[in-house]
Parts: sequence; structure tokens; C-alpha cells
Amino acid sequence: MRKRNSIFRLSISYIILIIIAIGALYPALWVVLSSLRPGASLYSEHLWPDHFTFAHYKELFHNKQFQYGKWYVNTLKIATLTMIFSTTLMTLSMYALSRFRFKGRQTTLTIMLVLGMFPSFMSLIAIYIFLLQLNLLDTHTAIVLVYSAGSVLGGFLVKGFYDTVPRSLDEAARIDGASHMQIFVRIMLPLSRPVLTYIALTSFAGAWVDFIFARLVLRTKEKWTLAVGMWDMVNSFQNSNFTLFAAGAVLIAIPITVLFIFLQNFLVQGLTSGASKG
Repeated sequence: MRKRNSIFRLSISYIILIIIAIGALYPALWVVLSSLRPGASLYSEHLWPDHFTFAHYKELFHNKQFQYGKWYVNTLKIATLTMIFSTTLMTLSMYALSRFRFKGRQTTLTIMLVLGMFPSFMSLIAIYIFLLQLNLLDTHTAIVLVYSAGSVLGGFLVKGFYDTVPRSLDEAARIDGASHMQIFVRIMLPLSRPVLTYIALTSFAGAWVDFIFARLVLRTKEKWTLAVGMWDMVNSFQNSNFTLFAAGAVLIAIPITVLFIFLQNFLVQGLTSGASKG
């Protein structure tokens, strides 16, 4: 009886997992096949196209109205710079808050926690006015600065990781004459490679797909990111150019997919390394 119940539960679990997998993979497969389908229709009677074409991919880069290549370069630049600056700021700030004791430390952590509970789009008007006063509207610099500074509020995972590192390592290094910077560079950074990989990739992915803030700040078509450009592509043609949109979506997904596949082990380690305090 017990063995029968165990088999029943296992079967139910596999059925649920199969349903979830289908729900996750079917939309992605549908977008990929739509990008290879002739025509521009949103609707198709069959999932599998009668014949394949790469005309939509060619049109993305040859149609001057879309400037897809320019948007791709802009997004890659913004996402890469955001990844570098946000990872650096988050690592340094969370290391200081974790390893040092100073006046106002607890207040700073409390403020960061409270601010992190509110949706980021609530501050859009204030940020817009601030950038307007600094003459930074319609610039990639504004995007990178806001993305990088805002990521620090979500750095508690990094702090949690540094809290798990024994302080005896710091003390032993201090006895040997190491400075705080030497301890950070030679001891902490090598140990924190998994969590830093996770933070870097999530920062890159967040900047890569963000639409709301980029749509607010970037006004010139040549400076748009992929998210803004793809939205305009569908909005301008009133959903009549969906296969072209699908081709652009496939190309957008390639860098993120490749990074997550090759660094998935670091991602799992980084996600769990700061989850509990030892």
C-alpha cells in the first residue's frame, strides 16, 4: 500500500512537471517558429511552418526604419557597463556593511531594506526631474547611472554571503600585515566568485530587457534600446508585423540564454551562498 502511494505521488509529480515544462517551452518554440514563418500574420493554423525563411532576420538589419543593429549595440553597451558598475558598487558597499562596524550602519541597512520594498517605477518622476536638471535626459549615461545605483538596494544577497565568511580569515591576514584592501582583493573576491557571477548576470539581464525607464529617458530613435525599439515596431504597425517582431525577440534572447547555460553552476551557487547565515 505504501509503495503504491509512493508511485502515485511520483507519477503526479512528473505529470505536474511535464505540464509546467510544456507551458514554459511552448511559447518560446512558437516565437522561434513564427520568426521563420513567411508573411507577417500573427495567426497561423499550424505551429510548424510549411516552409522556413530567414527573410525577417535580414529585414531587421536592412530596413533603415527599424535601426535594429543600432539598438542592439546600444543595449549591449548599456547592459555591459551596468553589469560592471553595479557589481563593483554592490560588492564594495555590501562588503563594508558586512565586515565593518560604524555609526549609522544599522540605519543604512534599514533604509535600504525599506526602499527596496517599493517598486522602482514609483521613483520615475523624481528621477526624471533630477536628470532634467543635470541635462542627462536622452543619454545612455543616465541609464547606466540609474541602473547601477539602483542595484545597490538589492545587495543583501552579497551581504549575506560575506556574513558567512569566518572573521578568522580577516584576523589571520591582519596578523600577517595585510591591509583591508588586500584582504578584500586576495581573500574575499576569490571566495565570492559564485555570488558575484550571479549578481553580474542578473544586472546584465535586467538592463538588457528593461523597458519602462529606457522609454522614459531615451527620446531619440538612434539612442533607443532593444526593448523600446521592439515596442515601437509593434506599436507602429498595429501588430501586423509580428513575424518580424518574433525574429527580433529571438536575437534578443540569444546572449542571455548562452550566458545562463554556460554559467548555470555559478548561478546556483551564487543564489544559495548568501541565503543563510552560518
